[in-house]
Amino acid sequence: MTTVTERFLRYIQLDTMSIEDTTDPTTPGQLEFAKVLVEELKTMNMDEISLDDNGYVMAKLLANTKKKVPSLGFIAHMDTSPDMKGQCSNPIIIKDYNGLDIQLNEENNIVLSPKEFPELLNYKGETLITTDGTTLLGADDKAGIAEIMTALDYLKNHPEQLHGELCIAFTPNEEVGRGANHFNVEKFGADFAYTIDGGPIGELEYENFNAAGAKVSIQGRNIHPGSAKGKMINAILLAQEYVAQLPKGETPAETEGYEGFYHLTNIQGEVESASLSYIIRDFDIVSFEKRKEMMRKMAAKLNGKYGDNTFKVEIKDQYFNMKEKIEPVIHIVDTVAKAMKAVGVVPDICPIRGGTDGARLSYMGLPTPNIFTGGHNFHGKYEFIPIFAMEKSVEVILRVIEMYSKPEG
Repeated sequence: MTTVTERFLRYIQLDTMSIEDTTDPTTPGQLEFAKVLVEELKTMNMDEISLDDNGYVMAKLLANTKKKVPSLGFIAHMDTSPDMKGQCSNPIIIKDYNGLDIQLNEENNIVLSPKEFPELLNYKGETLITTDGTTLLGADDKAGIAEIMTALDYLKNHPEQLHGELCIAFTPNEEVGRGANHFNVEKFGADFAYTIDGGPIGELEYENFNAAGAKVSIQGRNIHPGSAKGKMINAILLAQEYVAQLPKGETPAETEGYEGFYHLTNIQGEVESASLSYIIRDFDIVSFEKRKEMMRKMAAKLNGKYGDNTFKVEIKDQYFNMKEKIEPVIHIVDTVAKAMKAVGVVPDICPIRGGTDGARLSYMGLPTPNIFTGGHNFHGKYEFIPIFAMEKSVEVILRVIEMYSKPEG
């Protein structure tokens, strides 16, 4: 039976970085990875294996018990973040970590240090997998895929472990917010599901941000600077004025826990025109709506100063807090917490300061909380994952399956 580490190290060699694009999947590497997974699922003799035109892989492991038990789903995404090169061709394996600085890249003096990342000290004596400082690692979410596949492999090799129907999906484009765009919930067939897409060991999440994207378009007027007095309207300066009016301290760098924020992600401009791109995040739906209204009111105020249509704000909702859809079936969270405790993992039930495929899927009729992969520092060169955490994720998946194969009564 292939280990979770072997699978993970093989998967991260593939370049599956997402990009903002109109195609599905957004990059050909995701489709190539999908084909690899399909062949692996065939080798494992899984059932109802499919790969659709949009790059979604689905499969099932049919029930081997006659008991009436729920159909469980397990989901992970194939793509990696567009923030950094995603093909990790040279991962570093550190055995028996000693708690000191880790030299990732001597040439560029890139160091993974417990001074900046004190959580490293939790893993003294453990084996870590890191990047070489030139790419991200890809644990988000190739670790999740490796963990699901390893759990399936175990069940295939241990038919004595009873289980209900298991529904598996690997999705593209999650990192650009489109992982659920073409997800066929009916075909998937699960009563409820879990994304294996969380961070450090023990994470269990069923709350996430309400999310929207906003674009502020600013129309200026360009006049030769030698005769511009009273005539020029510099759109770049107006953009600065708009930014300055947002509430201070409500940015990602200054918030945590349940605190929401406005995040300026892009600014472009010339004298004639400028644009600002924001993401808006808040756990509370009332506060979320107030944030959107704040951005509209700011534009209206500045239009009163500079003229109608100088500022235009377009806001599009992206996803919503899945808590509303999970709480009526909270047993799917409670069961995971019990499973974690049973395998020696302390549950850390916390809000996701972001979103997963599960957020949208929950509103599509498939309640889907999120379970840890074990990784840290996703989306960048300081990403790492302890091997034992991946192994514990596999154990948690298997224990959840076991617990639902033995319903009370």
